[in-house]
Amino acid sequence: MTMTSEELKITVEKALDEIRPFLQSDGGDISLVAIDNDKLVTVKLEGNCVGCSVNQMTLKSGVEMTIKKHAPQIEKVINIA
Repeated sequence: MTMTSEELKITVEKALDEIRPFLQSDGGDISLVAIDNDKLVTVKLEGNCVGCSVNQMTLKSGVEMTIKKHAPQIEKVINIA
């Protein structure tokens, strides 16, 4: 079953809510910027996450993995500075 764009946005937000406490515990946060073609999610790492040396690892193994678990049609998650 294919999700509508609105359902996909809600699902991605739920996935971000799942990982947000871990980021906030380190003084950071994350916000959803856009979902393009129901495949590419753009997020913005905030607070301490911006300058963190492991933010790319967090993005790939934490954020992307969690979003894909909730919304398998997502192919990639990118961060904008």
